[in-house]
Amino acid sequence: MAASALFVWEGTDKQGRRAKGEIASSNPAIAKAELRKQGITATKVRKKGAGLSFSSGKSINSADISLFTRQMATMMRAGVPLVQSFEIVADGVDKPKLRDLVLAIRSDVSAGNTFASALRKHPVYFDELFCNLVDAGEQSGSLETMLDRIASYKEKTESLKAKVRKAMTYPIAVVVVAVIVSGILLIKVVPQFQTVFSGFGAELPAFTLFVIHISEIVQKWWLLFLVAIAAAIAGFTIARRRSKPLRDAIDRTSLKMPIVGNIIEKSAVARFARTLSTTFAAGVPLVDALNSVAGATGNSVYSTAVYKVRDDVSTGQQLNFSMRSTGVFPNMVIQMVAIGEESGALDSMLDKAASYYEEQVDNAVDNLTALMEPMIMSVLGVLIGGLIIAMYLPIFQLGRVVGGGH
Repeated sequence: MAASALFVWEGTDKQGRRAKGEIASSNPAIAKAELRKQGITATKVRKKGAGLSFSSGKSINSADISLFTRQMATMMRAGVPLVQSFEIVADGVDKPKLRDLVLAIRSDVSAGNTFASALRKHPVYFDELFCNLVDAGEQSGSLETMLDRIASYKEKTESLKAKVRKAMTYPIAVVVVAVIVSGILLIKVVPQFQTVFSGFGAELPAFTLFVIHISEIVQKWWLLFLVAIAAAIAGFTIARRRSKPLRDAIDRTSLKMPIVGNIIEKSAVARFARTLSTTFAAGVPLVDALNSVAGATGNSVYSTAVYKVRDDVSTGQQLNFSMRSTGVFPNMVIQMVAIGEESGALDSMLDKAASYYEEQVDNAVDNLTALMEPMIMSVLGVLIGGLIIAMYLPIFQLGRVVGGGH
């Protein structure tokens, strides 16, 4: 089948009123036929220009996919047919790129493809786990239930990612603000004081001389410093993307970091439990489910552990025993898995474990935020206060000399 493209059409509706819009199709003839089915007589159908597509708004992110899944689940649960659900969702989408994606999927499905196979044509937005769950829902005849389950899974994982990002960006924000404020003071404010001090004719305090020396270096080389920092960040980002050993080393180190490491660990456990609960409840065999889970933990230490668990389970070992042998999963999760295996309610126990650890991450991030607020004030206070004291020390000394003279 030819790849879908977006066509702009003009024509008349059933009442003879002029109408226009967009439709995803493989060619203009099929587009006209699809419009005819909708009661529209198309007079013009042309391919949408590449320039329009390129400038069609912001890119699609994970939150958009999560919202799309929830809307599809809601439509299908209300009894709306699948193809019509796509059209309703597309009409309510603000992002043009997301609307194009939804219409492209609708076009594939209306042409006779399964929902899962239509999603697999867009691997950038729909990973293997998403497609496999949709596939399982279609085969079991419970697509609306499965979409609801996937939507809940996506919403919870996105919420968890947002909390971890918040925990990671807070300390970075402190450093960036401190560097920017200090840079402005050193480049703009200190030289003004330096001009005043040059007329004193007295020896300046050592602390003041030290700050002036730093200011002179920053004034001379600030552009080089900025380029070096930007190059270091870019180099690190590229190296991290290309080097798996570096990514693994970063993941291992991140787990050992104070405060933040605890948040990352709890979020990895929460993702493990949430993903395994969702896939297992969907009827995916445990070994296959663990394959999907490994990629969803977000940390190579836990991914490696999950692959080891998968290998152990495939040889007939119980899940809780193989999890314990890895040494990375908390005892509470292992015990809940053991209870779930014995009672035949593994998905339910994993869901409870996921909810517990998601709440733990939430609390840890709130505590970190509360802890960081006085820390921000302290860091900025020491930096800015130190610079101000260094600049006013000579003035204080001059005041004492003048006062002593009288």
